[in-house]
Amino acid sequence: MTSEPGALLLIGTSHVGKSTCASNVGSALGRPVVSTDALGRHPGRPWTGVPDAVLEFYHRLSDDAVHWFLKVHHENMRPLIGARITALREAGQGFVLEGAALRPEYLADWPVGDALAVCLHVETDVLRARIRQSSDYARQGEPMRLAIDKFTERSLRENDALAEAAVRLNVPVVDVSDLREADRLAGQLASRLAGWSEP
Repeated sequence: MTSEPGALLLIGTSHVGKSTCASNVGSALGRPVVSTDALGRHPGRPWTGVPDAVLEFYHRLSDDAVHWFLKVHHENMRPLIGARITALREAGQGFVLEGAALRPEYLADWPVGDALAVCLHVETDVLRARIRQSSDYARQGEPMRLAIDKFTERSLRENDALAEAAVRLNVPVVDVSDLREADRLAGQLASRLAGWSEP
């Protein structure tokens, strides 16, 4: 066991539970929680009072194009995230970093050191249901539903793409379709980072 400060990187697409898990781990350990969203955002959830241009983004582009733009955004975020990780490391304490832009294929380029990286994944039907509940899909008009459907398709593609990359690169993938499993995972990750159990 070790008492050295550690770091956790939580990977996953929108609505898989990264923020909640990160918050729970950070609170348990008294460590800062940082989101890559703070460094720059791709047109995201169209139902959160965003400008008309975001709705137009979803309405006018194909599903392939929407997902492609997301990956381009992540590529642009890559050096910013690397710099943020460097700053967190230089601060000399453990941290929890979460975000959809933490792509498994980028980890080798970042100074993650001994950080624990985990990819959260949920079943397709569960992810779709979470997005529809969060967006109040049933009460939305047709234009907004179309945008939400596009966002959902993008998220489903990314959910599988991140998990596939994680498996290929030996990053653990945890199915958190069951919220009870998500709670258990947060406890397990906090224990590992605190040095209460062998990594």
